[in-house]
Amino acid sequence: MEHIDHILIVDDDREIRELVSAYLKKNGLRATAVADGRQMRTFLEANTVDLIVLDIMMPGDDGLLLSRELRVGRHKATPIVMLTARSDEMDRIIGLEMGADDYLVKPFSARELLARIKAVLRRARMLPANLQVSEAGQLLRFGQWRLDTTARHLVDEDGTAIALSGAEYRLLRVFVDHPQRVLNRDQLLNLTQGREAELFDRSIDLLVSRVRQRLGDDAREPTYIKTVRSEGYVLSMPVEIVEPR
Repeated sequence: MEHIDHILIVDDDREIRELVSAYLKKNGLRATAVADGRQMRTFLEANTVDLIVLDIMMPGDDGLLLSRELRVGRHKATPIVMLTARSDEMDRIIGLEMGADDYLVKPFSARELLARIKAVLRRARMLPANLQVSEAGQLLRFGQWRLDTTARHLVDEDGTAIALSGAEYRLLRVFVDHPQRVLNRDQLLNLTQGREAELFDRSIDLLVSRVRQRLGDDAREPTYIKTVRSEGYVLSMPVEIVEPR
């Protein structure tokens, strides 16, 4: 039987819930709509979904708190598209740091939301088959580092965990999923943040710099993430999956 993607909409605005739910169903998706974090938790206890559309501004637990909660639970791999009434750049960055895969500013068209959902789902399924990570939580090793894909942090040679922000983890994950391959800014932006590159392309340079610091890389002569002039960046190390013991 063909899989039909199931989208969970979490928004306290009933009109938005009904409009989005009806539009997604009309376009061949399954859709469930709930009004708050409590209803979301209840639904996810008994169901799995392919993507969550999550409003930031809600009474009680807001979308940022719920996103952070999702990223440490059993739904940590479920893509999230955040809805926000704020157009301020910092609010959008915070949402991405908390684990969102994309965001959309209200008011929005249902057609645009559908396009964002499809793009995020497509990116989530772009991982090379030989680097698919199981729910058991395998480690991806490159050089002296291991990336723990369950806890979403780095582990050094001594077994010490190095915390990563949501944005740092997503960027590093893109590199280890595409080792020894030059990726330009557009590709990195689309794979990590899901928006058109011209909107915020320099953020990738800042993020690369932060990830290099986590890896202890010398910015002038980096060992891991190298700059390819006029082309982009490349993780120079081969990557292997470390089976859990």
